[in-house]
Amino acid sequence: MTNDSTDIARTTAAGTGADTDTGAGTASLSDTALDELAGTLAGPATIVGIGEATRSSRETFGVRDQLFRRLVRHHGFRALAVHEGAGVAAALDRYVRGGEGSAESALDGAWRPWRTAETAAALEWIRAFNRDHPGDPVRIFGVKPVQARPEDYDAVLAHVREWAPDRLAELASHLDPIRTAHETDEHVQRARGVHPGRPFAGHARDALALLRSLPGNGRDGDGILARMLLIVEFHEGSVAGRGTYAGDAAVWADVIAEHQRRTGLRVVYWDGIAHTSAAETVLGPAPEDGPQPSVGSLLRKRYGTQYVSVAIGFHHGDLGVAVVPAPAGDTIDAMLGEAELPAHWLDLRRDAVRRRWDGPAKLRVISGVYDPARDAAGHIAVASLADAFDVLVHIRRVTPVRPLP
Repeated sequence: MTNDSTDIARTTAAGTGADTDTGAGTASLSDTALDELAGTLAGPATIVGIGEATRSSRETFGVRDQLFRRLVRHHGFRALAVHEGAGVAAALDRYVRGGEGSAESALDGAWRPWRTAETAAALEWIRAFNRDHPGDPVRIFGVKPVQARPEDYDAVLAHVREWAPDRLAELASHLDPIRTAHETDEHVQRARGVHPGRPFAGHARDALALLRSLPGNGRDGDGILARMLLIVEFHEGSVAGRGTYAGDAAVWADVIAEHQRRTGLRVVYWDGIAHTSAAETVLGPAPEDGPQPSVGSLLRKRYGTQYVSVAIGFHHGDLGVAVVPAPAGDTIDAMLGEAELPAHWLDLRRDAVRRRWDGPAKLRVISGVYDPARDAAGHIAVASLADAFDVLVHIRRVTPVRPLP
């Protein structure tokens, strides 16, 4: 792998990804560059995985959203897979197909990183597209199975309040602390030093045992036991509950592949780069786990070059949740940053580019456990950069997304 900044500038600025200023104090690719990039992605692709190095940047989300819109408008992509449970994604799909409410209300139950003005604007765009193309709409689906939601906790509490009010305080002592994981993941709470102490999965199991101890389960006519089982499953299956970052890549890849097989639609998959990578990754915060299969790596095995992987990274900036310094010198982000361009991209499928850039590589990742004081740990490592990602997009400076109230 080269570290030649002259080569970076020549490869990226000379016709393969110009840059521009959006006028809002942020840098992005020009319309011409986005059009060109979308075209190169769409050519061979059945599924395009577009991953961000952070979920907190207005600029990286903006590039992903703009690429998605072009893939829909000009290249016939009609499905968006998102890092969400099936129930939440179904609510998003209902909204974009003309359902009642607003984009903001459709996001009420969504994972916190999705609840932003930028995501709402993306949903509004899809809804408008579908209104203009009623016979050929864009559909949204989640890669995760149905998961517990905050209203499940409310339903369980209301049930016990009615049938066993003397046990309500005990139940609340288990459910109140753990429902916070739907706002801030349990492992993130631990990293930030705000975790209440006892593992959430233990609380969930105790709440389930309490519910089962009620006579007749309190006449479980509303599926309360099923809701409680979902809560237990949610916490046992979390990063903290499993005790590892190794996730359910095989399950998520199966969901995407089955949706594509069943519908025949071309799919865009939005997630973090550790998930969309077309090769196994090692997480910097957990190197002891070793290389882990990603959703993208399993899709690459199924689809070959018809699965295309894009990584959108950045050099530095204020993400609201953290001020991120310039990256460590041994990362791809640092090397791309030497060009000092506001935004540019590399196509690693080009032979000359691959020869210069391929090899073992680290790419910065800003997750919920990111600590600027330990910036060097915030990365993923891959054995081959060109096997993991077909295209790299690099933004020089980033600013925060705008959370919904």
